[in-house]
Amino acid sequence: MEQQVRLSVNGIERESAGAADRSLLGFLRDDLGLTGAKTGCGEGACGVCTVLVDGAAVQACVTSMHDVVGRLVTTVEGLAGAGTLHPVQQALLDLNVAQCGYCIPGMVLGAAALLAQEPEPDEHRIRAALNGHVCRCGAYPRILRAVQRASPLLRHPIAALGSGSGAGAGGPGRRSVGQACPDRAQVLRRTV
Repeated sequence: MEQQVRLSVNGIERESAGAADRSLLGFLRDDLGLTGAKTGCGEGACGVCTVLVDGAAVQACVTSMHDVVGRLVTTVEGLAGAGTLHPVQQALLDLNVAQCGYCIPGMVLGAAALLAQEPEPDEHRIRAALNGHVCRCGAYPRILRAVQRASPLLRHPIAALGSGSGAGAGGPGRRSVGQACPDRAQVLRRTV
């Protein structure tokens, strides 16, 4: 069924004139060139295609374009604001979490959705929220620590990072997108 679908992606109004049952993942990657959401299992079980729809984490591979009509979609490329990494991205960078980087965009968005709902989650809640996000490199302990570190960054970004390395526009230890570690910052924004 052909249908014109309008939605907002990373704050920009977008339109897709195609099959309404087409996957959101296909639209993001093929039509918009937003490759942060990865192709993985195709069944919504691995988490690498995670995006935010109206702030909730969803798997783009099993979300149809019909499901996002008029909604707000945020990909990892649109998560950082005003040139500064989101606290989850910053914490992952500070703790040098990324290995291959394939799972990181989905993990970032899953953690960002959790922290938006629950600013101070305990370890059990973080594990539950990221259950279903597969990291083939086995970086789960570091990812967990990064999400725990990101929690206070949401409330006090400068104070929480005061002991971190690097300096940027956000204060001591805070990096701007691409500053100080451009390769790792690129991985946290998107990986191809």
